Amino acid sequence: MKVLVLGGDGFCGWPCAVNLADHGHDVLIVDNLSRRKIDIDLEVESLTPIASISERLRAWQQVGGRPIRFQLLDIAHQYDRLVTLFREERPDAVVHFAEQRAAPYSMKSSTTKRYTVDNNVNGTHNLLCAIVESGLDIHIVHLGTMGVYGYGSHRGATIPEGYLTVEVPQPDGSRFVEKILHPSDPGSVYHMTKTLDQLLFHYYNKNDAIRITDLHQGIVWGTNTEQTSRDPRLTNRFDYDGDYGTVLNRFLMQAAIGYPLTVHGTGGQTRAFIHIRDSVRCVQLALENPPATGEKVKIFNQMTESHQVGELAQKVAALTGAEINHLPNPRKEAIENDLIVDNRCFIELGLKPTTLDDGLMSEVVDVARRWADRCDRSRIPCVSAWTASQAQAIEAGAR
Repeated sequence: MKVLVLGGDGFCGWPCAVNLADHGHDVLIVDNLSRRKIDIDLEVESLTPIASISERLRAWQQVGGRPIRFQLLDIAHQYDRLVTLFREERPDAVVHFAEQRAAPYSMKSSTTKRYTVDNNVNGTHNLLCAIVESGLDIHIVHLGTMGVYGYGSHRGATIPEGYLTVEVPQPDGSRFVEKILHPSDPGSVYHMTKTLDQLLFHYYNKNDAIRITDLHQGIVWGTNTEQTSRDPRLTNRFDYDGDYGTVLNRFLMQAAIGYPLTVHGTGGQTRAFIHIRDSVRCVQLALENPPATGEKVKIFNQMTESHQVGELAQKVAALTGAEINHLPNPRKEAIENDLIVDNRCFIELGLKPTTLDDGLMSEVVDVARRWADRCDRSRIPCVSAWTASQAQAIEAGAR
């Protein structure tokens, strides 16, 4: 299968690309390298040293499977080149990772809010338009987020995989049953762009019969996969800063360097999680099990377990002996929430979930300890606030 991996240089995109190539697929990475430029803007780097994209590809050719090609292209702003690329390459599928992926970064300023909307929504719409204009039957696999459902209380209800069955009352007292997209409740500008993606997918699937699989992914933890562990030049990103670091990786890194675990708010916030190894496996399963022509958008909940943030901190503290520090919450969200998620689709396709109890948390701690000297402690705190009042609380707490 010929696969274009949009955003294939990023945290999830890179391990996905090498996994697909390792399983015999013809992979072309398409990326504008914007994540590397954001590192420069934020003045913070991945805890693990990241090789250049050309060095990564040379290393993969030496120790990996099928060679991977690379095309420098900004899908949000180079539409004509994208259409030309489709016509020249004629891919069977596109894996869409080419979106700004951090909620805190999207809330950092009006500049980052506007950038996130421009990059994410325009990129997705350009992708859909380019497929229609090319006339090709290309299956899109999109990396979405569990955050489209929101993190308010679902009152114990299980979140289905994308579609909710509802009864609609009529004036005569009768009712009819219909399946609708699960109501969205985005908690940041980043999450809002993913809900807009959903509507774009729904429309182009209905209007132009584009085959689409939308993966609503939980928070990714872990660093490397079997493929990225083969050579130091293939090493994946390890973001630990307050904007891009995911909560569990941040806790494990903080424990490794003796920094108190930063629990923001009560710790009662519940989140869905998935290990990076399972993430790339899910993308592969989605590619190899596409929807039929005319089938509505497939939506999978790409997660393996749910945990409260405070519970996670306690697990990491028990594993490492780290202290826990409660800080003001920069996010505007419920003090605590429940999160019960249906993920049977991937389980039925053969996914064997990696859980926190499988011993891989220690592996992340080992990676963090190895590269601890690259950590800039001033970048650990989460300071990108959702509202002015939360910014004031953070500032007061820092005094």
